[in-house]
Amino acid sequence: MKFLIAGLGNVGNEYAHTRHNIGFDVAGAFVMKHKASFSAGRLAYLANIKWKGKTFVCICPSTYMNLSGKAVKYWLDKEKIPVENLLVIVDELALPLSKLRLKPGGSDAGHNGLKSIHEALGTSEYPRLRFGTGNNFPKGMQSDFVLGKWKKEEEPLVKLKIDKSVEVIEIFATQGITTAMNWINNQEFSL
Repeated sequence: MKFLIAGLGNVGNEYAHTRHNIGFDVAGAFVMKHKASFSAGRLAYLANIKWKGKTFVCICPSTYMNLSGKAVKYWLDKEKIPVENLLVIVDELALPLSKLRLKPGGSDAGHNGLKSIHEALGTSEYPRLRFGTGNNFPKGMQSDFVLGKWKKEEEPLVKLKIDKSVEVIEIFATQGITTAMNWINNQEFSL
């Protein structure tokens, strides 16, 4: 069983650990937990993990968010991974910071990374883990908010949710998406 774990974000130090790059941070935490590391690959930073009889191909696309689909499609095809074994990790303004939501498919909800993946794959039916960022910003300041760093007081909760997201990846791969959804979708995270 082979899985493609795609954490979305933008390359470059100015984007590191911003809300929009939470996919990179979750993928990085998963890779670190399993004692692997990323190296530069085609269209993405790449890490391979073997765990509990499963193979994980973990990518952080180096294409920038708006072209994430190119990297996702390339690695799905190259590794011959079925689309239901893809898990995309992405920031989500429409969810409060206290929530994570795993879904088997759905709309891109205006997210350029998901939009790019839909276009590249020709379907919106692939699993995604949405990491709630909340939407606590003044009108017209959405871009500054998503490209901004977490507030100091948010950081412990973000860390907790990153750890929970790593568990979601593991449950998704070992027990299936339904079990993982039942486990995570109704949890409310706080400190």
